[in-house]
Amino acid sequence: MIWGWTTAIEAKLLNRNLIWYDINSQAIELSKNLLNFELDSETSSEWQTKIEIYQFDARRKNPKIADESIDFVLMHPPYADIIKYSDWIEGDLSQINDIDKFCDEIEKVAKESFRVLKPWKFCAVFMWDTRRNKMYIPLAFKVMERFLKVGFALKEDIIKVQHNCKATGFWVNKSKEYNFLLIMHEHLFIFKKS
Repeated sequence: MIWGWTTAIEAKLLNRNLIWYDINSQAIELSKNLLNFELDSETSSEWQTKIEIYQFDARRKNPKIADESIDFVLMHPPYADIIKYSDWIEGDLSQINDIDKFCDEIEKVAKESFRVLKPWKFCAVFMWDTRRNKMYIPLAFKVMERFLKVGFALKEDIIKVQHNCKATGFWVNKSKEYNFLLIMHEHLFIFKKS
């Protein structure tokens, strides 16, 4: 997923086991390179962190992960075609511009997440909304519905306010010109497998 490498670094620093996979081989290599650092010698000998990083499509059943074996799932999938993740990777969800088709594919990710997650454990998903033809599309809620459909319960919806993004200036001008409000938030859904 988009910021998996930061999660991998934090897992190493906090002595957390991690299985991280991504469809993008370049993201995998970047993550492996960024993890090539030594920890403090006083504590690192006590730590037995296991971090596995490999290329895989999150929509497919992962043969390396047994049913109900994972304590926590964290994902930051692409927001349909809002931000392109690549121009060349087959299966890249950021290449899908049809919102319903995107949600169909995210539902596959939700099913696999539900399969691997232990009962009563949590799955966190970052998601953004979008516009199509100047109209607001609640992409985050459409994705949330797919997670609920496969069996998750919604524990929390945390709203993350976005400030001063790289493209904010461009969109401020467009919003004035075309009479729409900026989307200045992102959802962090916390689902529970019950």
